[in-house]
Amino acid sequence: MLNITTLGSGSSGNSALVCSGKTRLLVDAGLSAKQLRLRLEAIGVDPGTLDGILLTHEHGDHTRGIDVLCRKVEVPIFCTARTRAVLRDSMKSALAWKVIPSGGEFEIGDMGMRSFPVAHDAVDPVGFVMSDGESSLGVVSDVGFVTSLVMEAVKGVNTLFVEANYDEQLLFEDTKRPPSIKQRISSRHGHLSNEQTAELAAGAACDELERVILGHLSSDCNTPEIASRVVGTKLEEVLGREVPVVCAAAGEPTGSFDVGSAPAPAVQVNGEIVVSHRTVVVEEHYQPELF
Repeated sequence: MLNITTLGSGSSGNSALVCSGKTRLLVDAGLSAKQLRLRLEAIGVDPGTLDGILLTHEHGDHTRGIDVLCRKVEVPIFCTARTRAVLRDSMKSALAWKVIPSGGEFEIGDMGMRSFPVAHDAVDPVGFVMSDGESSLGVVSDVGFVTSLVMEAVKGVNTLFVEANYDEQLLFEDTKRPPSIKQRISSRHGHLSNEQTAELAAGAACDELERVILGHLSSDCNTPEIASRVVGTKLEEVLGREVPVVCAAAGEPTGSFDVGSAPAPAVQVNGEIVVSHRTVVVEEHYQPELF
């Protein structure tokens, strides 16, 4: 059975730990090396036991901690050839690069992986579906719009991790960002609005869907309450039942969820009881951001 813990998710940095019976992977490493170590240790994981770091794309909020972390521990970096080409010259450490397809199947330890391309302003951004034969996890990080390929790729997963970056009205009213940045955020190669995320979650919905984890929420242009309500309401319309929707925090690890094990009526996450999309994890320590 897979297990996922979000170490942090937001414009200040993104990283999640995904474990199976024999394999421990970081999906992205956009926190500082110090924070990666501290947050892994906080959940009882020695960074030296990692089997790899799997990258969605090359942006700093997904790769920031790799160079320094890999001076202390030997961890292979799994990414596409084009992502490696962008990152390789900027890294001072001698990294063990492992090239994966930008669309196709591969394995890391006892995890079966399928990558698929997504639309974002990076050189070769991808999403993933991970499985250990018992459970499946979909990961859709930064993406500007939902293609039929993405929808089909994550359909039927037990747990879906997906970004929900902004509320359209809050982005429109935001005074901190110039129009060019707002346009970039809402473009087809930017980020997903709550409504777009809800459509993607609904497209992935099935009897086996047990939860949705929302990441990369804007501190200025979104709130956990709004995001979880929009996504949860859409899922309830489609499935006829409530699906727990958890908002990942930027400043600390969020939850530790067994994937493929139907959740109890209530689960505790960082001291909060999450029973449905109407009760969410609220992050109180967001940092100002540009995107």
